[in-house]
Amino acid sequence: MLKEERLNYILDEIRAYNKVKSSDLSIQLNVSEDTIRRDLKELSDTGKIRKVHGGAMASSYIPFSYKDREVYAHEEKIAIVKKAIPLIKDDQVVLIDGGTTNLELVRLLPQDLKATFFTNCLPVATQLAEHPNIEIVFIGGKVIKNALVSIGLDVINSLSEIQADICFLGTRSIHHSRGITEIDREEAQVKRAIAQSANHVVSLAISDKLDTLQPFKVEGINKINTIVTELDPNDSRLENYKKSGVEVL
Repeated sequence: MLKEERLNYILDEIRAYNKVKSSDLSIQLNVSEDTIRRDLKELSDTGKIRKVHGGAMASSYIPFSYKDREVYAHEEKIAIVKKAIPLIKDDQVVLIDGGTTNLELVRLLPQDLKATFFTNCLPVATQLAEHPNIEIVFIGGKVIKNALVSIGLDVINSLSEIQADICFLGTRSIHHSRGITEIDREEAQVKRAIAQSANHVVSLAISDKLDTLQPFKVEGINKINTIVTELDPNDSRLENYKKSGVEVL
């Protein structure tokens, strides 16, 4: 694995789990702990993570940058998107936030789909503009520059005036008893407002996000209607979600 690939992998792990251990990374990446320590130092020196004894933690909030790297787990996300697209029907009002899975979703929407999309994510809005029959409403506010999503009270107030048919939440962490959680408090607040403004809440989550936790709650599992992963719906890792009454695709 090239150095750049290692650094991206480390950032992905910290985004998913909020912290990493040098010993675990050494095994996962099949390199020495000295190599991992040098990688962590480089990421720490550029402010992307916070190096601690034995590993590293998130440097408060690490936003996703769409232009920094290739999409992580791209094939898995395409599999998720193909399952999710049939949930969207003509003439629906759809809410969708940021994240690479959501971006892949709007890229692959049928060209003849007629619907109205509300989003707080600039790349998603830009991609939707390529669909001739989709009306796009961008929900503006303070923009997280790397992630290119808007957050804050203006966004939440705008969402309170919407009652969408369905929403698609980009998901950093989801747990079968705790629900969806986020690493950033303001983003969690916006995601919660999105969920509360939709009749049907869909979580798009690759399997390594299952049963993980972040510090800030978005919504409880009882508020999630559907989870879409790349796994077979009968996979044992999804059993607890089914028991909670969530539809699994």
